[in-house]
Amino acid sequence: QVQFVESGGGLVQPGGSLRLSCAVSGISIGIYYMAWFRQAPEKQRELVAGFSSGGNIDYANSVKGRFTISRDNAKNTVYLQMNSLKPEDTAVYYCNRRVPRETDAWGQGTQVTVSS
Repeated sequence: QVQFVESGGGLVQPGGSLRLSCAVSGISIGIYYMAWFRQAPEKQRELVAGFSSGGNIDYANSVKGRFTISRDNAKNTVYLQMNSLKPEDTAVYYCNRRVPRETDAWGQGTQVTVSS
């Protein structure tokens, strides 16, 4: 059974930084394209950052230059470094495979709130 456990969220002022972590069990992240998603209130879940073929990494236009996805295969953990945070980054953040499978339950996510 695949599990995603996100952590590291919190309340931060605009311009601040946070580092999210996602501990994955049940699969080896080294053989899958992993990604971070987010869902703001009354909005659909969207892709924030994700690994793709050829060693590439894709970012949503709204976070390019501010967010960085990384992974530690030995720890089976995916990270999202978020800098220069803006109020519009407020959302619940989730990690999953780049193309989520219906058989995998989403984690509980981690709340990020950017507010002064």
